[in-house]
Amino acid sequence: MGFEGAVWQVRGGREPVGEIVVDETGFPWLHGTFTPGPGFPGVRDLFARELVLAEDEDWETWEEVHDEIRRQVSLVAPDGPVPEFLLHIEGDRAWFRWSNEPFGED
Repeated sequence: MGFEGAVWQVRGGREPVGEIVVDETGFPWLHGTFTPGPGFPGVRDLFARELVLAEDEDWETWEEVHDEIRRQVSLVAPDGPVPEFLLHIEGDRAWFRWSNEPFGED
């Protein structure tokens, strides 16, 4: 399955959060251009905080923020929702990985 050019959706409660058009692949990550939707302002600060915490290697707090992101948004592949994902958004770029099975507890 080729991923480049595929459009993935980020969905929130009542409004679309945005779309990612994949333009780069590097297993296990896909990278792409992020176009925000009307729901993005409601989660923008969470994504910004998540990146700062990762950079600071504050993994305990990072996990709390990541869990909140997962509560507020879902990731939808071209063929349907994915049950597990890790998503980063910075400006007009997004990178993510996903699984059809829950991630391990490593």
